[in-house]
Amino acid sequence: MEEKVLKAIQDEYPEDFAWCYGCGRMNEHGHHFRTGWDGDKTISIYNPKKEHMALPGFVYGGVIGSFVDCHGTGSAALYLHRKNGYEPGDGAEPPRFVTASLHVDFMKPTPQGTALKAIGTVHEIHPKKYRVETEVYAGETLCAKGEIIAVVMPDTFTAK
Repeated sequence: MEEKVLKAIQDEYPEDFAWCYGCGRMNEHGHHFRTGWDGDKTISIYNPKKEHMALPGFVYGGVIGSFVDCHGTGSAALYLHRKNGYEPGDGAEPPRFVTASLHVDFMKPTPQGTALKAIGTVHEIHPKKYRVETEVYAGETLCAKGEIIAVVMPDTFTAK
């Protein structure tokens, strides 16, 4: 399995919008989820820390929910960025998304000590609204399925 996403959309977010606890590179206490392309699917890889446990040996479900959430908004940003003619690393500022809806189904307990891989499929439902389906794997085991509705961040989110 790939160990790291090399060209992540989160690396392209301006500093003002890179503070999310899940995916913000500026948040020193956050998870630093990173989302990139793997063919026509999106991918994020994460190694939960020991303190992210539900009980010994298993990952807390809230971390999985956060992983699905940030993977989904990152996937929507990747999709629209590509639709606009850009890729991560091109120097163009990508669109930023927020979550309108989040749904997670837990399929199997998620073991600790194993890298988690989120694989996403993006469906455009409106020029500013996307549905992202995500599967979360620990090794070859499907542990969770999720879906978010991501919308382009409204201008009212900027604190200027």
